[in-house]
Amino acid sequence: MEASGAAVDDADADVGGVLLDGVVKRYGTQTVLDVPRLHIPHRSFTVLVGPSGCGKSTGLRVVSGLETPDSGTVMINGRDVTTTPPGGRGVSMVFQDFALYPHLTVEQNIAFSLRLEAKHDRRGGPSRAEIARRVTDACEMLGLQPLRRRRPGQLSGGERQRVGVARAIVRRPGVLLLDEPLSALDAQLRQHARAELIRLHRELGNTVILVTHDQLEALSMGTHLVVMKAGRIVQAGSPSDVYRRPAHTFVATFVGSPAMNLHHVDVVSDAQGSRLTAAGMWATVPTAIPLPRVRVGWRPADGTLEPFAAGRPSEPGLSVEGTVDVIEFTGDTAVVHGISQGAAAGRSAHDLPWTVVIPARQPAPAVGERVTVRVPHTHLHLFDPDDGHRLAEGAVG
Repeated sequence: MEASGAAVDDADADVGGVLLDGVVKRYGTQTVLDVPRLHIPHRSFTVLVGPSGCGKSTGLRVVSGLETPDSGTVMINGRDVTTTPPGGRGVSMVFQDFALYPHLTVEQNIAFSLRLEAKHDRRGGPSRAEIARRVTDACEMLGLQPLRRRRPGQLSGGERQRVGVARAIVRRPGVLLLDEPLSALDAQLRQHARAELIRLHRELGNTVILVTHDQLEALSMGTHLVVMKAGRIVQAGSPSDVYRRPAHTFVATFVGSPAMNLHHVDVVSDAQGSRLTAAGMWATVPTAIPLPRVRVGWRPADGTLEPFAAGRPSEPGLSVEGTVDVIEFTGDTAVVHGISQGAAAGRSAHDLPWTVVIPARQPAPAVGERVTVRVPHTHLHLFDPDDGHRLAEGAVG
């Protein structure tokens, strides 16, 4: 996946998938979407993720044809569809509320678009036998056979979600668009539905674009991630790359739960590397950092808790002297929240809280206990303190 300000490459225009080039969408004077360039690979499961109002649903509607960009080009499978109506793009969309017709049965809802096509297509559209076969295939794929005669009001939230997906895939779209399809489901149903959608993508082999504000959904479902903020793409890549090498502090704190720990630190560099310091916190890294101050980040799962030991670390890495403030037991893990010893001693508390995730089988410290947190230097991330962008040597290992 590529996201940049570069011009469209002719090779990209010829390949499958979805390509947005210079796409801008405004509502009045407000720019809600500004995408210099984004290529979503053919047959990928791409997730657009970001907070509410970041433009991800608008992007989906631009791809579907429900919104027309004010400028730029939309290409699907090598074809310019910028001005093509939704029905001619080879896409199907599942809306957040599933938009089922309450007076129709499950099978009638699924067949609705095919019957419209058969009625209005001058070439005849699918036959009645073909419609029946496609509906049966979709029902079998999504476990809806026992529910075919029921109406939406007789279905659970998870069942309605499956009907919405079945109605979309029955048209055999080249691109399947999913706008927050799991947000109305409870936690257990969401987990089951995630697995169903992953399996469905594997069986159909088409391009899927899903919109969500839930970073757990994004990490667990997507083969590609596009992280958005304020109408712009902040980072695009594989889930592991986005999680392990966040391009910006926004990505570092938005993707991953609990969020990455971030601390403002002073820097002193010499030929041997750099020393990073803040109240109750020290780090040494084998890299010269050409800035007097940076933000250092580390994932809660990369920290280890040790009995309190004053002093700076003897090996490269980060050391925090702190006091345990809150412990959350989450089943398989415990989330330990603390505050640096420097802050507890009355010095500046700016950016000094920290979080560590430990296995539930590991004995947890007591609230109020003094501890030392250790993080290997290979798991530290460096960001510009002003603009938040990852430094060139952002992973200092």
